[in-house]
Formats: sequence, structure tokens, C-alpha cells
Amino acid sequence: MSSIDPLPTPPWSAAAARKRPVPTPAKAPLTRDAIVEAALALLDAEGLDGVSMRRVAQRLGTGPASLYQHVGGKEELLELLLDRVCAEVKIPAPGVGPDGWQEPLKELMRTTRAILGAHQDLAYVMLGRIPTGPNVLAGAEGILRIMRAGDVPAQVAAYAADSLALFVASVTYEEAIQRRLIGTTEETKAYVERVNRYFASLPADRFPTLVAMADQMTAFDENEDDRFEFALDVQIRGIAALAAEQRS
Repeated sequence: MSSIDPLPTPPWSAAAARKRPVPTPAKAPLTRDAIVEAALALLDAEGLDGVSMRRVAQRLGTGPASLYQHVGGKEELLELLLDRVCAEVKIPAPGVGPDGWQEPLKELMRTTRAILGAHQDLAYVMLGRIPTGPNVLAGAEGILRIMRAGDVPAQVAAYAADSLALFVASVTYEEAIQRRLIGTTEETKAYVERVNRYFASLPADRFPTLVAMADQMTAFDENEDDRFEFALDVQIRGIAALAAEQRS
């Protein structure tokens, strides 16, 4: 047997391939967009209570400190989440004629409610803050542009934009709370029926109007669309009346 050291394995040999270490895939670079998308997934699964810097970091396979390189903290993350979702809102074109602003504005409010409502209790982020992300600002620009195209006075349009945003956020947030506390459509219907029976059983001498209107006060609206449309119509008619009053 030869005492000469064995030659190295040629690189084209199958044996070399077996010995070669498999490279570890490089981790995707952490970006603000990746952080927001991870937070959105947590939001949709668990609501706002499930969104934290720690949970987002875990989902991305990193530590919370890494997130602070891109996001200042949870409050900024929530505003980024809101802005990410508001990118889905399509702004309708202003209508034609003096009353042409009303239907596009209603449509924008319906769309905003539907998109916010599809993401658990995200509407909460609109309350008590003045979000300034580009998509939120585009929505504010659209609301104002629609009203100004209909000759709604500037101050009326400014107050109305704030009032409408508060209205949609409040309604949508309340609906999210109801889904969490009460449950499914059938459970909600059963709950409303219990409230109806309770109202009807109240002492008629103390609550005559409430007893008489128990059915109207507890009319079941599966998607709350009728109530929303009623309140939205009140808002729009009030804006129109105030605009006409100021113009005259």
C-alpha cells in the first residue's frame, strides 16, 4: 500500500458535491413595508390587541430592537397600518351640478366603512389622532375636493370632512366591538330579540314611548346597513343645508 497522501477530491466529482456545505438562505432584508405587512397579518388574525412590536418581530424572525430601525414605536406602527389599509380606498370623481357632490361623498364613506371593517378594529386608530400618512391624506383631499366641486363653502367642507371621518370611524369601530362581544349574526339576532323583550317588559307608566317603540328600537339589521345609510343621509343633508345657508 502506498504511503503517499491521497489526492484531493476533484471538484467535478459527485463526492465533492456531497461534502460541500449547503449554503444557508440569506434572510430577506428588514424593511418598513415588511413590518407593516406582518403587523397587518396579526391585526386580521387577532385584532389590535394582538399587534405589538414584540409580536411583529417574532413573526419576522428578528428582535424588537431591529424594528426600531424602521418604526418609532407602536403608535407609529398603528398609523402606518391605517395608511396601508387606506391605500385600498378608491376616491370617486366629483359629481356634476350643485348637488352632484352628495352621491360621490356617500359612496366614499361606504367604501371607507367596508375597507376599515374588513380589518377587525383598525377603525380605532382614526379616533383621537390626526393621521398624516399619504393614503390618509389622499382620502382627506378626496373628501374636500368632492365638496368644493359642489360649491360647499370652505369652512363647512373642513368641518364636514372631520365630522364624516369621525362618523365612519365610530360606526366601524362599534361594529367591530359588537362582533367581538356578541358574536355571529345568529347570536346578534338572538341578543337583539332579548333586548326587545326587555324593552317591552318595562313599566309602561315610566317608559311609555320606549315600550311602544320597542320593535322600532330593536329592529334587526344584519349588516347595520340601514342604520348606517340613515345616519349618513342625515350627515349629508345637514352639510347641504348648512352650505346653502352660508351661500345665501
